[in-house]
Amino acid sequence: MTGRASHPRDRVIGLYERHARAFDRDRDRSLMERAWLDRFLSCAAPGGTVLDLGCGMGEPIASYLLRQGFRVVGVDAAPSMIERCRSRFPDAEWIVADMRGLDLGRRFDAILAWDSLFHLGAEDQRGMFPRLAAHARQGAPLMFTSGSEAGEAIGSYCGEPLYHASLDPTEYERLLTANGFVVRAYVADDAACGHHTVWLATYEATPAARPGRPRPAEGHRSVEPDRESG
Repeated sequence: MTGRASHPRDRVIGLYERHARAFDRDRDRSLMERAWLDRFLSCAAPGGTVLDLGCGMGEPIASYLLRQGFRVVGVDAAPSMIERCRSRFPDAEWIVADMRGLDLGRRFDAILAWDSLFHLGAEDQRGMFPRLAAHARQGAPLMFTSGSEAGEAIGSYCGEPLYHASLDPTEYERLLTANGFVVRAYVADDAACGHHTVWLATYEATPAARPGRPRPAEGHRSVEPDRESG
């Protein structure tokens, strides 16, 4: 097989679909992410709705959000993952969709993309920020993980190549600011969270600058975030 379809970045969805059962078995449930999730939720309206992008099978993160009294709308491109979510958490809303085409026509109290955005190529990641802005209510927190520097990495899962990519931190900051987000925290290689690199921002665009459909917002100056070291 040759051409674009042969590149590992184009096989991520299929990999998770084929190995949904194994991922469900292997995914750590210890909630090492708890401190970050609590910080994220503290910025959201109590009892609000969280858009969870790349929600997987809903454990442990979506289940934690639900236990904290929040509503969840989970999006994942692997149907077998969403089937598990619907079976385990029938009161939440679960959507089979590729986040790159996200256009739900509504805004959310918080947006999470934990260990999902970094499976997209660089151009697709850049294109996500207008979409994130178009789904965020004023003041909504956005939290996502990335790499600590620009580049691509090919890992392995169940014997298949698993693609990861990251932009440079300065580019993430620029994209966030250009689309109406203010960076609240950034920790590279957080040792307390499995060496994840974590971004937390809030959507603070003025009404006139808010994108009504997914497209880049303009007119925002760069704001230097409070940076923390891991």
